[in-house]
Amino acid sequence: MNTTTLAVLVPLLPLLGAAAGLLLGRTSPGFTRPLAVLPTLAAAVLAVLVAVRQGGGRPISASTELTPTGSVPVELALYLDGFAVLVAVLVGVVASCVQIYSTAYLRDDPRYPSYAALVSLFTSAMLLVVYSGDLMVLLVGWEVMGICSYFLVGHYWETPEARAASLKAFLVTKLGDVPFLFGLFALAVDAGTFRITGILGAVAAGAIEHPTLVALLLLAGVAGKSAQFPLHTWLPDAMAGPTPVSALIHAATMVAAGVYFVARLLPVFAASAAALTVLAVLAAITMAGAALAALAQDDIKRVLAYSTISQLGYMSGALAVGDRGAALFHLLSHGAFKALLFLAAGVVIHAAGTNSLAAMSRMSGLARRIPDAYWTMTIALLALVAIPPFAGFFSKEAVLVAAERTALGESAAPVAAGWAVLVSGLLTALLTAAYATRLWLLAFHGRGAEAPDHGRQPAAMTAVLWVLAAPSLAFGLTAGFIDDWFDGRPLQPTLTTAVLGTGVALVGGLVTYATWRHATALAARVPIGDVAARPEAGPPVSGAAVSEPPEAVTSREPVYRDIAAATDPADPGRLLLGPLHRPAAAGFHLDAVYRALFVRPVTAGAQLVGFLDREVVDTYVRGAGTGTNWLGWLVRQAQTGNVQTYLSALLAGSVVLAIAVVLVAAGV
Repeated sequence: MNTTTLAVLVPLLPLLGAAAGLLLGRTSPGFTRPLAVLPTLAAAVLAVLVAVRQGGGRPISASTELTPTGSVPVELALYLDGFAVLVAVLVGVVASCVQIYSTAYLRDDPRYPSYAALVSLFTSAMLLVVYSGDLMVLLVGWEVMGICSYFLVGHYWETPEARAASLKAFLVTKLGDVPFLFGLFALAVDAGTFRITGILGAVAAGAIEHPTLVALLLLAGVAGKSAQFPLHTWLPDAMAGPTPVSALIHAATMVAAGVYFVARLLPVFAASAAALTVLAVLAAITMAGAALAALAQDDIKRVLAYSTISQLGYMSGALAVGDRGAALFHLLSHGAFKALLFLAAGVVIHAAGTNSLAAMSRMSGLARRIPDAYWTMTIALLALVAIPPFAGFFSKEAVLVAAERTALGESAAPVAAGWAVLVSGLLTALLTAAYATRLWLLAFHGRGAEAPDHGRQPAAMTAVLWVLAAPSLAFGLTAGFIDDWFDGRPLQPTLTTAVLGTGVALVGGLVTYATWRHATALAARVPIGDVAARPEAGPPVSGAAVSEPPEAVTSREPVYRDIAAATDPADPGRLLLGPLHRPAAAGFHLDAVYRALFVRPVTAGAQLVGFLDREVVDTYVRGAGTGTNWLGWLVRQAQTGNVQTYLSALLAGSVVLAIAVVLVAAGV
């Protein structure tokens, strides 16, 4: 079987699994889990085989015309370069881990069949985006992911939080997709094709007439899909969905799609210095702002959500300085350790019975209850902080090295973009170490009542943690051997950026630890009214499955009334942020700004239109009906049914006509 055929099967297998799961999920529930796991696992194996055959060499391309359009053709095309095959491996591995993990996490969920089918469809759509060589086919996968995210984030649709989060995710990403679609059409019209190879050839020939406009339109869609400022606000709220869904969205699918798209079409963006500068500014704001917000969150999943936004800022920053190799290298390593962080967080939430870090800080012995989650989450957090030799160190240093070279004028990207990414990247490294250390200390080193013992966690949940721990620890060590897969550019760190990056990370971690020790020593151990641990709400987690999700998962009710008002004296984030804590906890009130600038005016406009329709337009409509009724009433008065009346009227009319004729004839 040739490589092209294998590549076609990679997105096709999860699609077939999704269709079969939807058809057989309720009638034959015994097939649900095999249909969820086996096709995705087979796709991951085939993706590895395709990557080995491609080998980082010349791109493999194949196409067939999908449909005649009369102008720009749409083709079913594959384009397999080093980037595509490696990202496909990431998607396949993470999706397989999520499906295996979900068999235990959602074992007794009545909607598990539809959930598993949607995860498979989500995976298939992302693989289509990765392998596609035609932008219109890529757009199909892009939009299917948006639909799947709507249903998966709203999986617990009984709760208003999940319903609101799914609708928000759909609307915000669609807001970016509108200019994105215009950008695709403008690009295809200038290039005369939707084929990626044809578009890149047109860019090289200078055939794109308005590169800045096209690039900015495309960036709007990328900002929505990859949760970049200012369209990032949907991602923290999307934590209302099941934890495995969060792992899939954050690590390998939806938010990675935007970064991957820019990497695929980087020459289009590089043709405009203004577009690269805009991308660099947005990346700098995103990475630093999201890291500040992560330091103030109480919900463990929201900490990781803002962390994802921040790390995506690093990837966008690498693209802004023209190095797609560094961007996708960080995308791959981040995909491994972020999937591990979310899946380990799911184990922690089940064991603690709460999402609240403040509540966990009031428990002792949680690390002993869940040793697998403790050790693997520690590995993932070290990778996130970019401590050598963990994967995050090498990939984050690749981004900083690219920014340094641009700042020193050693690349074609704008120097200002290089400085913006470099300075913000170092600041974010400091903040990343701070919020990661805070999460680790509050979750696993609390002091108070003993954490409840629910027994050993299901093997399906713990095994995948160790599978993902391996690349989180060792993937970065391959940096010196995989240059050919990344445009041949070196990925090894330099001494300057390595010392700076690691140094600020160590400072951030040590300062946070010292602040925590100081805060816990001074804090009076009294309950903090706004936070309730409620460990008794947790289910027994033993044997092979979680019998039912804990209260914090099923109800999606917050375990606190107000994050910013929760008075936890042991939280180092409050001391470190000071007066910034309250706005950072609320996401710097961007949602309130959007409500004031967009939601309220649109709602007021809708109310005005409703009033005009009801009181003005409907008045004319009702008036026309009333006038017709009145006319009908007058006509009915003449229809008495009396023959004498009809003859009298006929005679009177005849007399009137005769008189009129005489008068006209007489010339009067």
